[in-house]
Amino acid sequence: MPEETQTKSPASTDAPAAAPAASGSTSSTPAPAPVRTRSSGGRGKFFRRKKVCKFCTEKIDAIPYRDVRLLQGFVAERGKIVPRRLTGVCTTHQRRLTRAIKQARNIALLPFATRH
Repeated sequence: MPEETQTKSPASTDAPAAAPAASGSTSSTPAPAPVRTRSSGGRGKFFRRKKVCKFCTEKIDAIPYRDVRLLQGFVAERGKIVPRRLTGVCTTHQRRLTRAIKQARNIALLPFATRH
């Protein structure tokens, strides 16, 4: 019995491999995606520092909507507001920051979107 299972398992793996070759059109079947493995060490190339709210550390309570340089750091190239998981800003300051960015957009200090 164990010999039969050993002989059937390679045959079952060979059958699907032979089927695409027999059809003749290898371009229509997608190639399997390569498996990526981690290198030794597991940590990677960069060390990710814990993100701390910039406004909490500098003790800034009110975020001025007129300070365009400060607000541009939290707006992506395309004009989108960068989420707090990327900037490290706390929730209360993210809300205030969003409100300040929207005010600056409405009075044309910041663009809504970039030109193509």
